Amino acid sequence: MKTDEIFQEYNEHILATYTRMPAVFVKGKGSVLTDIHGKKYLDFFPGWGVSNLGHCHPKVMGAVREQIGKLIHVPNNLYNPHQAKLARELVRIAFEGKIFFCNSGTEAMEAALKFARMYGRGQKYEIITTLNAFHGRTMGALTATGQEKHQKGFGPLVPGFKHVPFNDLDAMKSAVNDRTAAIVLELVQGEGGINVADKDYVAAIRRICDEKGILLILDEVQTGMARTGEIFAFKHFCITPDVMCIAKALGGGLPIGAMIVRKELADIFKPGMHGSTFAGSPLVCKAALGVIKAIYAEKIMKNVKAQGPYLLSKLNELKSKYGIIKEVRGLGLMIGMELTVEGTPIFKECFNRALIINCTQGNVLRIMPALNVTRRQINRAIHILDGALATVAGQPQKAVL
Repeated sequence: MKTDEIFQEYNEHILATYTRMPAVFVKGKGSVLTDIHGKKYLDFFPGWGVSNLGHCHPKVMGAVREQIGKLIHVPNNLYNPHQAKLARELVRIAFEGKIFFCNSGTEAMEAALKFARMYGRGQKYEIITTLNAFHGRTMGALTATGQEKHQKGFGPLVPGFKHVPFNDLDAMKSAVNDRTAAIVLELVQGEGGINVADKDYVAAIRRICDEKGILLILDEVQTGMARTGEIFAFKHFCITPDVMCIAKALGGGLPIGAMIVRKELADIFKPGMHGSTFAGSPLVCKAALGVIKAIYAEKIMKNVKAQGPYLLSKLNELKSKYGIIKEVRGLGLMIGMELTVEGTPIFKECFNRALIINCTQGNVLRIMPALNVTRRQINRAIHILDGALATVAGQPQKAVL
């Protein structure tokens, strides 16, 4: 099919739930995507963080090839060895607990919200989340998401949720009461604009949860699997959650999510209380095992700790050059550049110059390259971004209030 034919098929047969860029991609390798015409793009936002190891990583592809000819799917009332192995590995690298497998981040969050309600036994049912958080698009996760723009038109939402400002401990304390079952937190708000939690704030929330018997649920869907320089972001904060949701990068491109709960809480869920038809299949679990193997064998976290500060420094050099850049912030290779103007024109100009990044919250450029990114690739991306900024800065801009 030709490009125009593909565009036409999308227009006629696929719901317009996404704003798409005008390119058709047919191949990916590492940090490079190739479109239908052979044009190569430097991908510094691979799949919203799904492809942490870049596109088609050899260890992931090898695992998929090995498994796909043997067994793709069995239901969860049967055993499969790769699910057992993956659960063991996740507990080893996270914390002592038990796993519920699902297919995505929003499903992991739905499981966590149901778990919190069951934990409360009808007496404690309120769940506190933060403004600008993003937890998913299914109804429970959407309600937990602290952004009205995503909720508009979908009401009435699920009752029993409160939203408080991020990094505001007083507001969190004021929201807690005898009905509070859980506090849900992103340690780095991704879609919310790359807002990093304060360590003292997180430590205080952990103490509140311990003192009042409240579950601390961490959403590590985007921060997980080494994105921040640790295998999970909570390790930066010297705390351990009661429940953790992961997804995105876990499958190396295949759909998988997981909820991890502390072992002493695991008996709260009984057979039949929750489930997922496709979750934890032999194929996706084998791919996830390939992801974990690659992260440790290739010292991915070491690379994040080296390249993250370098990328941050290069972006701050651009900040000193362009007055439209308000702040550069982030953790590891999860970085946001906040602008004083709308970011979409810069994002589009970068795309036209064959650099893929993201714009969130209207004025934050979100930059999250593959974790095995090289310094040469970073320099190339900075060069393209510099050119895009120069082009857009020279044009009339709409200021962000």
